[in-house]
Amino acid sequence: MQDIAKFISGFKRFQRKYFSEDLELFQQLRLGQCPKVAIIACADSRVDPALLTGAEPGDVFVVRNVANLVPPYAPDGGFSSVPAALEFAVLSLGIEHLIVLGHAQCGGIRALMADEAKGEFLGKWVDIARRARDQVLAELPTKPASLQARACEQAAILLSLENLMTYPWIASRVAAGSLHLHGWYFDITAGAMLHYQPDSQGFQPIDLDGDE
Repeated sequence: MQDIAKFISGFKRFQRKYFSEDLELFQQLRLGQCPKVAIIACADSRVDPALLTGAEPGDVFVVRNVANLVPPYAPDGGFSSVPAALEFAVLSLGIEHLIVLGHAQCGGIRALMADEAKGEFLGKWVDIARRARDQVLAELPTKPASLQARACEQAAILLSLENLMTYPWIASRVAAGSLHLHGWYFDITAGAMLHYQPDSQGFQPIDLDGDE
C-alpha cells in the first residue's frame, strides 16, 4: 500500500501543477491531442520516455512494449496493438517524427540473446528481433555476453526502423519528407542518450550543449 500511496501523492502534485498552475494547457488538451512526435519505447519501468525527454502532457504519443519492437507490416496478422497505434499516430494524428527508443540492460533482449524467452507470448514477441540476435552472434561470436547484448539492443532498434519502412503509409511519408524516423538508445549505466547516425552507421551521443 505504500507504493500506491506514493502514486496517489504523485497525482495530487500533478493535479495541482496542471489543473491549478497551468490550467490553460489542459483547457487546450480538452479539445484534443496534436503531438508532433511519437516514441516507441520499452515497457521497462526504468525507461519512461516522457520523463527522459521532459515532455509535457500532450507533447508525445507513446507506444510501449517489451524491448521496444516493431513487427513488420502484416495486414492479416491478427490483433496487434503496435501497428494499430502506429496507424493512429501517423494517419490520424499526423505525427512528424517517430522515435524508436531502446535502452541498455533490456530484459527482453537479454532473454532473446540467452534463448530464454519462454512463455505463451514473450518468446514469440521477442523473436521479432531474432535476426538482430543472429547478426550479433555471427559478427561478435567471442565477445562477452554483456557486449553482445548491448550490440543486439542497438541492432534491434535498427531492425525496428527497417520494419517501420514496410508499412506503406509510413514509407510514403518518409519519402515525401513529412515523416522522419529516429533511432535512440538510452545508456542507463552512463546516463547518456545516443542516436543512430546513418553516415557513420553507428550510435553517437546526442549533443546536449546549450540545450536546457
